[in-house]
Amino acid sequence: MTNELKKLRVKNFLMLLLAGFVNAFGITIFLVPANLYDSGISGTSMLLGYLTPDYLSLSIFLIVLNIPLFLYGLKRQGLAFTIYACFAVASYSFFSWLITYVLPIDVATSSPLAGDDKLLCALFGGLISGVGSGLAVRFGGAMDGIEVLAVIFSKKLGMTVGTFVMIYNVILYIACGFIFESWVLPLYSIIAYYAALKMLDFIVEGISRSKAAMIVTVCPSEVGKALSEAFGCGITEIPAKGGYSGIDRTVIYFVVNRFQVGKMRSIVHDVDPTAYITINEVADIFSANHDKDAVKEIAADEK
Repeated sequence: MTNELKKLRVKNFLMLLLAGFVNAFGITIFLVPANLYDSGISGTSMLLGYLTPDYLSLSIFLIVLNIPLFLYGLKRQGLAFTIYACFAVASYSFFSWLITYVLPIDVATSSPLAGDDKLLCALFGGLISGVGSGLAVRFGGAMDGIEVLAVIFSKKLGMTVGTFVMIYNVILYIACGFIFESWVLPLYSIIAYYAALKMLDFIVEGISRSKAAMIVTVCPSEVGKALSEAFGCGITEIPAKGGYSGIDRTVIYFVVNRFQVGKMRSIVHDVDPTAYITINEVADIFSANHDKDAVKEIAADEK
């Protein structure tokens, strides 16, 4: 735990503060005045804010719903990520409250910048909030607890992280349609969600997929042990030889989720500063346990 705390960086906190402001700006200036909904827990918080008394605002629901999810994922994601994520959400909540209730900006009836144009509100609200969410992920945290749940449970449910989040959002938008007896706002909200997702993808480079790390090292035992202890999973070692130097090396194949890439890189370079790491996208992961029956059937057919 002490080692995790030592890895916290002031720069990350400053960027997460900026991420919170950017996300709050996009939501409160564009989406909330137009009665549009963000995705995930943020969208759920907006919906609950509409349905409950004024003193139960968006800012309160962001804290109440997100923080427990981040704490739930503490063991899986690590202390540093949990601290960063909680700080990002707290920043988002604070700036949402500041813009809505303190600053001399009227966001009660229409967007100060886009007026009553719902398409403009959906596009710019989505794009700007996507920048905020992308910055949060890029600097070690997250802006929405639903992504943490997706990372934890998607594999158990046999789906990708992106599919898990998409299903949650579809249910959210359908609920909004029935509650308000109108499908216009949920449809515009889908535009906002798509814009945010594409912007987030652009900043983070593929949030919904796992990352496959190819680690070329001269200390395979030490690196492998450190990774196994840190992430609680196995690794694959592939013997290799340097084409130019002729030195025997080992390639370690290791799969992590997007929140763990920075931690993995730090661990590897702490053990072997000369290690060479490449990161590739992973579309799907199939466990050997799931394929045993298929292997048996093939073997039986061959006989």
